[in-house]
Amino acid sequence: MKKWIAGAAVFAAAFAAQAKDIVDTAVSAGQFKTLATALQAAGLVDTLKGPGPFTVFAPTDEAFAKIPKAQLDALLADKAKLTAVLTYHVVAGKVMAADVKAGAVKTVQGKDLTVSTSSGVMVNNAKVVKTDITADNGVIHVIDTVVLPPM
Repeated sequence: MKKWIAGAAVFAAAFAAQAKDIVDTAVSAGQFKTLATALQAAGLVDTLKGPGPFTVFAPTDEAFAKIPKAQLDALLADKAKLTAVLTYHVVAGKVMAADVKAGAVKTVQGKDLTVSTSSGVMVNNAKVVKTDITADNGVIHVIDTVVLPPM
């Protein structure tokens, strides 16, 4: 019986180690360092480690590099504005690529993103370059541009 319990504990630990939330999944991908820094600066890490589910349109490091350095530094220093920008990339619920439809979708930030599917999937002016990176509390879709909420 002790061997079975020890074996079950090892299996449970291995399974828990495989389960990753959205933040851990993004960090392990290696192309979202700026996003991870921004989430930390905005105090949103714990939220995206929460139960969700969430759909995150995640800009890559290259997407953030399109923003002039002075403008990006100013954004990272302004917690309220940064939070608004980051939560504009998040939709409540788990929306897989097969479920995406053209139209407006309400973000956690409160404003709508416009999704178009006529020439690939676009979210506002950002192209979705990779879909359905699953996490235990949602899904990540990779985008090539940081989208900004209407002010």
